[in-house]
Amino acid sequence: MDHRMINIGFGNSVVAGRILAVVNPKSSPMKKLRDEARDQKKLIDVTEGRRTRSIIILDSNHVILSSVQPETITQRFTPASEQKLEEV
Repeated sequence: MDHRMINIGFGNSVVAGRILAVVNPKSSPMKKLRDEARDQKKLIDVTEGRRTRSIIILDSNHVILSSVQPETITQRFTPASEQKLEEV
């Protein structure tokens, strides 16, 4: 399991190996997922009152709301050295 911590905004982090998906929150299925997680007390909101830009789904069935773009969170999985190679 990957034990690196991934920054998900406002000083909050999650263990990279626990993340199953980082998705856009705008679709109907994601809105339903958010509502179900809230009902099951498995919703974690780290947006600090800002707009939700991504939903992070964990292997524990917890759902995290973040104000960081999904692309930005995904980029944080890739070490900086690999990102520079991809840009070339």
